[in-house]
Amino acid sequence: MLELNNPDLLRAEAFINGLWKNSLSGETFPVLNPATAEEIAQVAKCGVQDTKTAIDAAQTAFEDWRGRSAKKRSALLMAWHDEIVRHVDDLARILTAEMGKPLAESRGEILYGASYVKWFAEEAKRIYGDTLPSPVTDKRVVVIKQPIGVVACITPWNFPNAMLARKIAPALAAGNTVVCKPANETPLSALALGQLAIEAGIPAGVINILCGFTVEIGEALTSSSVVRKLSFTGSTDVGKKLMADCSATMKRTSMELGGNAPFIIFDDADIDAAVAGIMAAKFRNAGQTCVCANRIFVQSGVFDKFMAVFEEKVSYLKMGNGQDDGVTIGPLITLGAAKNVRSIISDALETGANLHVGGMDISEQGTSFVAPTILSNVNKDMRVFKEEIFGPVAPVFKFETEDEVIALANDTEYGLAAYFYSRDIGRTWRVSEKLDYGMVAINTGAISNEMAPFGGVKESGQGREGSKYGLDDYLEIKSLTFGGIDK
Repeated sequence: MLELNNPDLLRAEAFINGLWKNSLSGETFPVLNPATAEEIAQVAKCGVQDTKTAIDAAQTAFEDWRGRSAKKRSALLMAWHDEIVRHVDDLARILTAEMGKPLAESRGEILYGASYVKWFAEEAKRIYGDTLPSPVTDKRVVVIKQPIGVVACITPWNFPNAMLARKIAPALAAGNTVVCKPANETPLSALALGQLAIEAGIPAGVINILCGFTVEIGEALTSSSVVRKLSFTGSTDVGKKLMADCSATMKRTSMELGGNAPFIIFDDADIDAAVAGIMAAKFRNAGQTCVCANRIFVQSGVFDKFMAVFEEKVSYLKMGNGQDDGVTIGPLITLGAAKNVRSIISDALETGANLHVGGMDISEQGTSFVAPTILSNVNKDMRVFKEEIFGPVAPVFKFETEDEVIALANDTEYGLAAYFYSRDIGRTWRVSEKLDYGMVAINTGAISNEMAPFGGVKESGQGREGSKYGLDDYLEIKSLTFGGIDK
């Protein structure tokens, strides 16, 4: 049993209309600690009827919530932010228990998620319209922005707190209500946010959270004519299906999908800084991030120097249970995920890659752990080039010219995040503009914060989260034309 300062944060029921409810079927499913395979909780396994009840609650709450002033919505969001920050240690313990990442990373995720709540609490008061020049003297044209209605939020397991906070906050700031379906692997972090919403005073029905039969819940959300928008973070294949399903009712959609991020190091880069950047971009969350550095390209003139420094830094990483002191790499989310990453390593080694650090430690077989691994002599025919690895595996490619590496970096259907290191100011502009990605980090391995728009191009999705642009996807633009002005 998890030891928490506030035991009320460990919830296992569905959060519907401000109440904690068992599923209508009475069924539950287990949530396991990926580091130990121990059961943490049995969570309510909801289905179609539970989802419809949550949608109805959100629709009923919508009229009151949209009618509140922006300042009042802002104050309630800020109160929710304050509750999240006040309970950061408990929330981190829950997150590490169900997801596996080290406690320090979990704590960082909680504060990262809270930063979006605070940002959109502030932005709620800045939903501006326009007064437009009229083509005739007896008319005036005004543009206003209004909430969409009920918003469905579907989030993944790798950032179970932050991904949900990043969707709920702008939806509520804009005046919408939400029905949320977090991943079944990590529902407890999401449900804890529901408890804190109660403690913050957010009205019943404004936030609804339920887990369970994924297909049933998803179909109930996409087929509902009451739900007017769906925001999804997850795989590209699932995102495409959800978009297709939403087309039947012409829902608005926001999609933050897969990635295959290049990390480029040019000859003129600060190598120590580049290695520090890649340690953060590659090994945070054991490589299980959508913006994770997936393919590392190093120019030939600094290749050997980079590899020496990189290998040394990776050798210091400590793998283990995220709750233990000093651990920097936790387990992957499931045995299946670990098996898939091991198969990617095997494919590379069997087709000519060189192993520098890590590899296929027999002691890890049958567990969710995969050792931090560095591979070289890799090529674009290997799975490490084409697939999103989602694990602590760093394939390092050698390149010669700027044009060559831009072509390699763009040779993917994905376009979420890209990174590169260079001290040449002309090159930083050229490469930034030529990389076909929604986000580009120059001389840093950290790409995301609440003030910058987050999202991709190509098959990495559509729409943006965070920043002043993050409210746009949750608002409808309406024009008002007033006639008879000169009478």
